[in-house]
Amino acid sequence: MLDGYGAVLPLRAAGTSLVIDASGRVPRVLHWGADLGPLDPAAADALRSTGGPAVLNNSPDVPRAFSLWATEYEGWAGAPAQEGHAGGSATTPRPRAVGVRHRVDGEEGDGGGLIEIDLVDGITGLRSTMSLALDRFGVLAVDVSVVRDETLLDGDAPAAPYELDALRVLLPVPERAVDILDFDGKWCRERSPQRGAIVSGTHLRRTRRGKPGHDSPFLVVAGTADLAFGTGEAWATHLAWSGDAEYLVERLPEGAGAFSSVLGAGEALRPGELLLAPGDRYDAPTALFVWSGDGLDGITDRLHRRLRARPSHPTTPRPLTLNSWEAVYFDHDLDRLSDLVERAAQVGVERVVLDDGWFHGRRAANAGLGDWVVDRSVWPDGLSPLVDRVRSHGMQFGIWFEPEMINLDSDLARLHPEWVLGPRAGLGATAREQYVLDLTRPDAYEVVLDRISAIVEEYGVDYIKWDHNRDLSEAVSGRSGHDRPAVHDQTVALYRMLDALRERHPGLEIETCSGGGGRVDLGILDRTDRIWASDCNDPVERLQIERWTRMLVPPELIGSHLGAERSHTTSRRTDLSFRLIVALTAHAGIEWDLQEADGDELERIARWGAVYRELRELIHSGRVVNADLADEATVLTGIVAQDGSRAIHTWARLATSAGGQAGRVRFPGLDASARYAVRIRDEFGPASRHQSSDPAWISAALRPEGVALPGSVLAVAGVPMPTLNPQQAMLFDLVRLP
Repeated sequence: MLDGYGAVLPLRAAGTSLVIDASGRVPRVLHWGADLGPLDPAAADALRSTGGPAVLNNSPDVPRAFSLWATEYEGWAGAPAQEGHAGGSATTPRPRAVGVRHRVDGEEGDGGGLIEIDLVDGITGLRSTMSLALDRFGVLAVDVSVVRDETLLDGDAPAAPYELDALRVLLPVPERAVDILDFDGKWCRERSPQRGAIVSGTHLRRTRRGKPGHDSPFLVVAGTADLAFGTGEAWATHLAWSGDAEYLVERLPEGAGAFSSVLGAGEALRPGELLLAPGDRYDAPTALFVWSGDGLDGITDRLHRRLRARPSHPTTPRPLTLNSWEAVYFDHDLDRLSDLVERAAQVGVERVVLDDGWFHGRRAANAGLGDWVVDRSVWPDGLSPLVDRVRSHGMQFGIWFEPEMINLDSDLARLHPEWVLGPRAGLGATAREQYVLDLTRPDAYEVVLDRISAIVEEYGVDYIKWDHNRDLSEAVSGRSGHDRPAVHDQTVALYRMLDALRERHPGLEIETCSGGGGRVDLGILDRTDRIWASDCNDPVERLQIERWTRMLVPPELIGSHLGAERSHTTSRRTDLSFRLIVALTAHAGIEWDLQEADGDELERIARWGAVYRELRELIHSGRVVNADLADEATVLTGIVAQDGSRAIHTWARLATSAGGQAGRVRFPGLDASARYAVRIRDEFGPASRHQSSDPAWISAALRPEGVALPGSVLAVAGVPMPTLNPQQAMLFDLVRLP
């Protein structure tokens, strides 16, 4: 690692580049976007010399700066990088860089690299480090840490503990970024996109649920006017953190240095949550930033490549999973569950997960949380008879826990009422008739960890479904003798427990669930192997939920289950073929009482399971693509092998449309210069049409040998698609011909 202080410092990878000017008091961004190529001294000097704005009327008498640690001292009047105080003083931070290190990777400097900046501040007494790492996929990870160092304080600056109220990572974006895309949602309708113009002022999304929440912004994108799945430029950010978070897009009349707007993220700290005494350190959650010149699918591709390159990323085939929840709920009867296991084996299930209801006192949702021992009144011989039945078919065994929660009607709460997270003045309302267990207390933490570990050890558990069903309201801990905000420490304790379990039980896999999709972030995914995207198994809702979840999370990490004909969450009825196709293109599973299925349905599910095993290597490694369609009632989404040799595309209709014909629809992600054998996979049953006959090429594609078509027709000219009835889908299997 070379010292590079005072230089123009570039990082380049995968068609994107970040260029920093480290010559000023605090380094600033000169460029973040499309790759500028290697910078010779003349180009670097030109980029720096054009990096300052005009001096405006009625403004500071020097050009306004916007650095990587934006402050009012620079003339920045928007949200600052840092907020806090020491006893009501030290509110005007003035950090200055004292060292910069620069490393580039790759033979031609185009493999990414690292810039590290050390800063000190005599007003706040903070010694800070900012690390900007661009990986080979073009994803920029920014990590910031601060340490309280009283020896830095100027003169008579107060030595009181420094209360850190905010520490944000802010990057500038150019004037052509005119739109914002982020997400809203609720239980069973997570990750619902919303889009609007960037206007003057601050677009602020702040979560105060102690977790990202079902309405999490998830991924905030600033984009050009033509931004779509396959077109336009996008600048995006995601905070890899499972607690409170803050995202913002901000535009001021005077801009941000030479740029127009600001995109940022950081942990949303509660008042008094972080008090830094001498020597105390705070490590902010990693903020990820991604640029794409290929639309939203370009953002997705970069993020998926990054995740798949992790050493901890699952490498074994993702097993077809059956979860017991919607099949039996709390009715834990050995005979009934054994029959379910037999039917699961019949259709090719490879993992069975016993959901909520197996532990002490848990006959409904109002009792038992915290008492993680098997309920002998229901399971007199323990879980072994069921586990043995599962393993006799060569299947893995998984089990449900909700370790961060507690019911007052539990032995644990009766023994330790002080372990409930909440104000000493009295608890607020329950949610799902439960409270939060204060895992910041070492004794509570150890009890829960040991009980979970004991169950995993006794039954050789392969897989845990880890749930978290309520927000953290009034999340204060009384462990220190007075109420202190505890969301940050609770989140850190969660991470520590997950890490400890994985260390104790190598090979244990963990699914993260939070009332469905209430905790979907890359912080939790650093420690888990699967997310439960939503409690909604209705395929009409699920298709859209998973489509947008895949912007961040690759398909192999998204659980997608076949539900009952009549959805348990929406009461909508859908055909089996539609439900099977929607559940196929992720980490597939079943959450339906298979004892309700007749012989024909079981055969179709078994064929579906075989197709999943055939295609999962592609599904779990390919590039996700989406067609930009004028008709919002239709969806065409696909997964293309990294070498382009094969692809699957799902054509679906959610509702009726005014037009009778879809017109020529282009298949995204295909090579226009190649030829493809196209086959419609109808093992699951035919899709119902709203027409008299199919286009001729569809009829040909339904034959076992399929039809050969050039990529130029499929991907550029487009092909006429069948008009399906609402809530129907078709699966296209495309193989590139020699």
